[in-house]
Amino acid sequence: MSNVNLTRVSAEHNEWIKGLDFYKEDLRVLVHRLEEVSQRNNSEETRKGIEHFQNQFIIQRNNIEELTHKIREHISQVGRDPGLETWQLESELLADHENLLDEYITLEKVINDLRKEYNLFVVRCE
Repeated sequence: MSNVNLTRVSAEHNEWIKGLDFYKEDLRVLVHRLEEVSQRNNSEETRKGIEHFQNQFIIQRNNIEELTHKIREHISQVGRDPGLETWQLESELLADHENLLDEYITLEKVINDLRKEYNLFVVRCE
């Protein structure tokens, strides 16, 4: 049975939540900038790009909310872990924690790639 220190897990949870809050705010800024682009340029190609990014921003905002919810549920599960007295997590919760880490890393990559794609789009529209 594999165990991990609860302090490390709690720190990671906090880091992930802060990171997701950052990405949520970043998407708000990108949406605002997209509105500015749509006001300045209304070519068909630009409209298609705007629609694409609007959809992607909605999807990623939903993904952020879903992952935030999963992390908060995991925090709650960790709090109910009987191994808490020993400051260790049981292997099942540890596996869940590692899966959440993978999801967080994947979401970070998707959002960063989307931001890069969006910035290239904005440059082409100017």
